[in-house]
Amino acid sequence: MPEYNYKARNLQGEITSGSMFANTEKDMVGALSAKGLFPVSVSTEVEKKQISFGGGRVSDQKIAAFYEQLASLITNGVPMMRSLRILKEQAQIPVFRNALEDVIERVEDGETLSDAFAKHPKVFSEMAVNMSRAGAEGGFLEDALLRVAKFTEQQSELKSRTTGALIYPAVLATIGTIVVSVLIIFFVPKFGSMFDQLRAMGELPLVTEWLLWFSDFVRGYGIFFAGFAVVGIVVLKYQLATEAGRRWADRWKIKLPILGPIFLSLAVGRFCRVLGTLLRNGVPILRALDISKDATGNKILSEAIADAAENITSGDSLSKPLGQSGHFPRNVTEMLSVAEESNTLDDVLINISDGLEKQTVRRLDIMVKLIEPLMLMVMAFIILIVVVALLLPIMKMGSVMQ
Repeated sequence: MPEYNYKARNLQGEITSGSMFANTEKDMVGALSAKGLFPVSVSTEVEKKQISFGGGRVSDQKIAAFYEQLASLITNGVPMMRSLRILKEQAQIPVFRNALEDVIERVEDGETLSDAFAKHPKVFSEMAVNMSRAGAEGGFLEDALLRVAKFTEQQSELKSRTTGALIYPAVLATIGTIVVSVLIIFFVPKFGSMFDQLRAMGELPLVTEWLLWFSDFVRGYGIFFAGFAVVGIVVLKYQLATEAGRRWADRWKIKLPILGPIFLSLAVGRFCRVLGTLLRNGVPILRALDISKDATGNKILSEAIADAAENITSGDSLSKPLGQSGHFPRNVTEMLSVAEESNTLDDVLINISDGLEKQTVRRLDIMVKLIEPLMLMVMAFIILIVVVALLLPIMKMGSVMQ
């Protein structure tokens, strides 16, 4: 349905302008006349372009607070437009403030709240768009917004805990790499000339020979290998941006030892939570599957869910094709099967998501507790080799001099 811009006079003879959706220009003129407006000009607009308000993004905490506050205002009898204006005035982030201003304009022009949200996918998620649409059509908009807020908060908390758990190991790895690099590039070469006499006598320890050779190699050719590494990263990034590259990466991501089960649990947990939340709010299952398959963040799982949706169209269950794909844990598919038989799929999906998230957090905690001492041991071992490789020839030089 195209969108038309119009200018028209009201009964007082004042010029007013705006935009509306209509099947044809004739329908547009008829809709204006029904509102007591006399068209001056009507022009087609393909669709308002998604407005770019500069870089940046709205945090999950901010958008969750917005959904919750909007639901609270509507529940307490504040009209929709007034609620949106109040929240726009409270918005501190320019990106969010301008997006809300555009949403208000669109709703005033006759668009639904969900359609206005859909024009800003970087601010309002597809799940929020569909749930607000289902809530408005079913008369439970406030409840739908509250559930979107709760879902957004839970996902933000899980993301924060995952990121926080990996910060310390990443810092350790960075510091360790810097320390070892400084030792190899700047510290070790200073001892090369001191050991020339022992090398001539054939008394230089083998570990010292290897260390000096590696130091010379890094100093002489390290820049070239760094360049190759940068080029390799750029090429890999380009390949991963393609459909085939992303499928390859997503396939191996869930098959990695130790990390694979964590990635899989996170992806399946997101899928279950989004699907359960949508079903609980009255979104049809096929539409809910189409939205939730993208929430996994994994191409392989998304394809398995899309295949399951086709089976549902032909009258099959959801759990059977998911189990046959081989990518979903068996306990998850068994729970889904029982839920479908008892008609409690939405509740069971939420419970599965809660369980998978708790399991993932425990696995992350265990992994981090293992990684930290392991990395410290690796760093200590490398530094020990460097120290031993430098001390052995010094001790041998002392014995030769005696």
